[in-house]
Amino acid sequence: MEDQPIGAEVDTTPAKPPGAVAIDGIHARIERLDPTRHGPALWDAVRGDDSLWTYMGYGPFTGREAFDAWLAARAAAADPFAYAVIDRAAGRATGTVTLMEIRPAMRVIEMGNIVYAAALQRTPAATEAQYLLARYVFEDLGYRRYEWKCNDLNAPSRRAALRLGFTFEGIFRQHMIIKGRNRDTAWFAMLDSEWPSRKAAFERWLDPSNFDADGRQRVNLAAVRGSS
Repeated sequence: MEDQPIGAEVDTTPAKPPGAVAIDGIHARIERLDPTRHGPALWDAVRGDDSLWTYMGYGPFTGREAFDAWLAARAAAADPFAYAVIDRAAGRATGTVTLMEIRPAMRVIEMGNIVYAAALQRTPAATEAQYLLARYVFEDLGYRRYEWKCNDLNAPSRRAALRLGFTFEGIFRQHMIIKGRNRDTAWFAMLDSEWPSRKAAFERWLDPSNFDADGRQRVNLAAVRGSS
């Protein structure tokens, strides 16, 4: 028994579940999803873009009524716990995200169900929203493992995970059946021990000096992280 390797001792204090917080950044604001307040802007932002739902277990929606019903169910759930992403420049919600697969005793949580309208994609607000939630997960809630999972065929999601500082851990083959089709799931994760360096890179990238007069980045996030 003395020769058997065992893991390092860790703090077993449970993490906190996510809550109805509002988190402000320079470009983005995170708020608990409210269908009444956020629904109209979200529908305007996503309607007609069926490509947003290709890898999701829901959507596209036939109309506003179906979308509102989905949004209400999403807002009522404790896991996944849903937030609206507000583009502060536009002053309206242009996306939703959730914290899900919440396991406070293991201090593990996942970022998932990301729906970014075309107007939000590839913007500073889109990246900052991920930074704000990662900071909340590690620093306020006390999680030690932050996961990102996606359909292995979803190349944009895989690229986003790596760009944001998640580490690829492998593929779960035949993991799910989504809309009658096979899904192999790619797993990524970020650890609490990695967060300080990821946080520093986010903050250097988000610094106003990293953007020109037209709002274009001077140095991309991966390059900033690589230089640290």
